[in-house]
Amino acid sequence: MKRFENQVAVISGGAEGLGFAIAERIGSEGGSLALFDINGTLLKKALMLLKDKGYIAEGYQVDISLEPAVEHAIELVKATFGKIDIMINSAGIVGPTSTRITDYPVEEYDRIYAINLRGAFLMTKYTLKVMEQNNYGRILLLASIAGKEGNPFMTGYSSMKAGVIGLVKGVGKEYAQTGITVNGLAPAVIKTAMNEHTAPEQLAYMTSKIPMNRLGTVEEVASISAWIVSNEASFNTGFVFDISGGRATY
Repeated sequence: MKRFENQVAVISGGAEGLGFAIAERIGSEGGSLALFDINGTLLKKALMLLKDKGYIAEGYQVDISLEPAVEHAIELVKATFGKIDIMINSAGIVGPTSTRITDYPVEEYDRIYAINLRGAFLMTKYTLKVMEQNNYGRILLLASIAGKEGNPFMTGYSSMKAGVIGLVKGVGKEYAQTGITVNGLAPAVIKTAMNEHTAPEQLAYMTSKIPMNRLGTVEEVASISAWIVSNEASFNTGFVFDISGGRATY
């Protein structure tokens, strides 16, 4: 399939994990890729891998928690590609795990807010300014099942992902009568590098909640993400899709 021919996709956190897998999928279907990531070394490696496959890809080292950085990077993408059709916000951090709220450092809470929620807000705000010019766009914000159900001892992550879900629902309604859709995706635990530093007991708890009793794969996330940001998903907005192995059933 070539669902993304002549389309430009911005993907934050695109150098590894879910972001890179989604970028690969969109590139394989003809899309041009603009990868945002804070890690310049990983970004260079990701670009090499994508270009070796013949995909059109550019990289931008961006801290999505900083407004001037996001605004400038989006302007650069517009100058390079002429438009933005798709934005997928995958950048995020887990923060402390196995930590009671009474022991949770405020500075860690603020750090997770800056990246996971403020970053999602900034990426959405500045991408929409470009998409409005063509009255077309697909925005996908990566949330988490933790934002819907809450994972104990992960106060920062759970509450910020709940905030992302609220962002999706509110902005999706704002743009419901345009050609721009705004949706979210709430995965259960997916096998990525981000989970390598999650405490084993925390990971075991989250996996035990999944009826399929396994972690999801990045390829599975990329598959549903590609549909959500395609032309096919034209009557879906303000909605948070699940990919949870049966954990979410509503």
